[in-house]
Amino acid sequence: MDARWPRAKVLELLNLPFNDLLWQAQQVHRANWDANEIEHATLLSVKTGGCPEDCGYCPQSASHDTGVEASKLMSPDEVREAVVAAREAGASRFCMGAAWRAPKDRDIEKVAELIGVIKDEGLEACCTLGMLTDTQARSLKDAGLDYYNHNLDTAPELYGDIISTRDLQDRLDTLGHVRSANIKVCSGGIVGMGETREGRAGLIAQLANLPTYPESVPINDLVRVPGTPLADTPPLDPLEFVRTIAVARITMPKARVRLSAGRQAMSEAVQALCFLAGANSIFYGDKLLTTGNPAFDNDQALLKKLGLRSGKAVTARVDASN
Repeated sequence: MDARWPRAKVLELLNLPFNDLLWQAQQVHRANWDANEIEHATLLSVKTGGCPEDCGYCPQSASHDTGVEASKLMSPDEVREAVVAAREAGASRFCMGAAWRAPKDRDIEKVAELIGVIKDEGLEACCTLGMLTDTQARSLKDAGLDYYNHNLDTAPELYGDIISTRDLQDRLDTLGHVRSANIKVCSGGIVGMGETREGRAGLIAQLANLPTYPESVPINDLVRVPGTPLADTPPLDPLEFVRTIAVARITMPKARVRLSAGRQAMSEAVQALCFLAGANSIFYGDKLLTTGNPAFDNDQALLKKLGLRSGKAVTARVDASN
């Protein structure tokens, strides 16, 4: 089967004059979404640090000295408190992250209980727990999980430069298990890790050409954490980040494109351009796992300036033929 979006075509989009690219992205966005609605999601680290993976960007890796202390899995009562606060702040999806390479079956049983807490409070539930087996994915579905996050990180040919403890096929296998269990997919990547524009095209093409593209696509701008191998990577030009958002929108029209990590360092003007380019989801709250996020009040003020409103999470399955 021919790729819906050949990599060369994705690169052509990235190379368009900026105004032409944003115009095209805005047309696609308005054809599929309310242009002034932004989904709010909250992310909580329910088990932090001590991860055996060696991802070059991650402060939670046991391989890197970043000052992040390993912790045990949070209790249902602790998670409920965070879920209620997130709901009252306007979030419609609650995401839990645990720093595992791959959870054990007994871990899945505990996470299933936490998913029940989220559903009891009326929010959509998302988890990112590392690599899953087919059986584990089905167990999470039975517990009520709506979304599973498992990012493809970067372009296929760059993967080994960033991570040595797994390969891209490991990620694709887990996404396959998640799809088979009828859980919606949240999968994106990180830009600003030293890749070229061609590399960014490779990441977007990989996502857009999955058998069914993800319902949720988080685009992260690398947060340079001291102690990680990528701490001294030169920052990505903000307009290049906006281009990446626009191309994600064009190639995955019905996906929520989430403005994710790195937003704290972005000016209001850059964030506004990202929304114009088709981003329609943000992480809401003061922290993303272990890195900072814009304060709640700042987000409220920015959305008010732009005339944007909070939109509820949309759970319809993506039609990948679009």
